[in-house]
Amino acid sequence: MSQDIQAASDSLVIDGRKRTYTVVAGPAPRAALLVFHGSRQNGVVHRRFTGGSFDALARTHDAAVVYLDGYAGNWNDARRESRFKARRENVDDVAFTRAVVGQLASSHGVDTGRVFAVGYSNGGQMVMRLAHETPQLLAGAAVIAATMPTPEHFLLDGATPAAVPMLLIHGTKDRIVPYEGGELAWWARALFKVGGSNLSMPQTAAYFAAANGLDVAPTTAVVASDGATTVERLEYRAGGRPPVVLYTVIGGGHTIPGPKAAPFIVGRTSTAVDTATLLTQHFLDGAVGEASAESAVSSRPAS
Repeated sequence: MSQDIQAASDSLVIDGRKRTYTVVAGPAPRAALLVFHGSRQNGVVHRRFTGGSFDALARTHDAAVVYLDGYAGNWNDARRESRFKARRENVDDVAFTRAVVGQLASSHGVDTGRVFAVGYSNGGQMVMRLAHETPQLLAGAAVIAATMPTPEHFLLDGATPAAVPMLLIHGTKDRIVPYEGGELAWWARALFKVGGSNLSMPQTAAYFAAANGLDVAPTTAVVASDGATTVERLEYRAGGRPPVVLYTVIGGGHTIPGPKAAPFIVGRTSTAVDTATLLTQHFLDGAVGEASAESAVSSRPAS
């Protein structure tokens, strides 16, 4: 596998706007992981936010890890009440994403049939939009700290999401995007310029399971604990259908589980599982089973 890993910035023009992104890759990546940051971030900031933990996939799995930059710190997601600049100017982030994939195929030789997306918060909302609006683009999608809008608050109500493997991760102590759904707190609506009601995270998992034709009851299991957080896995799986897997981080905040702790203000970051490892197992290594899921457990740091 590739050892000569480099990071390089690139750009393209969409609707007269220069759009930018950073690619971390070896000389011949076979797959692409598109990373969509949260509100008020960009790709470089989000790379630091995760401690560069996703970069390892470029070395271990010959993936191009691509940190895309939103417009003025946001993605034009499909929440009807979003009112940040990307929404007010109706920035075409779907076209931007398509163009990045096309450019990766040309510049890096990426297999366009092996394009996966992971989004955090507003970026997670963008990934859900892509799942509905670009059914042939993604081979898998991961959503962290974001939940589906209820139908009356979803711009694409009536659209059918792509039947692709879905990985969902959410903390029960998320004060920004409540795990239980409903409206965000007044201060979060004001700070992030969003609104509307949302499904709970378990309801979000059920929504995508239905879209994937998974007419089965989910299985549940406790998979890891670091002493401060416990991770439960809820899994919809049936032969021949793309699975939907939800990792509930009991005690976790508006954070990305892994080695890099987020600022305390957004809540506790779990070290019980590593998000980069989960992405590897669910997407780059294929469907995850019981044994491989357990190997996502991180060793608890010494106190």
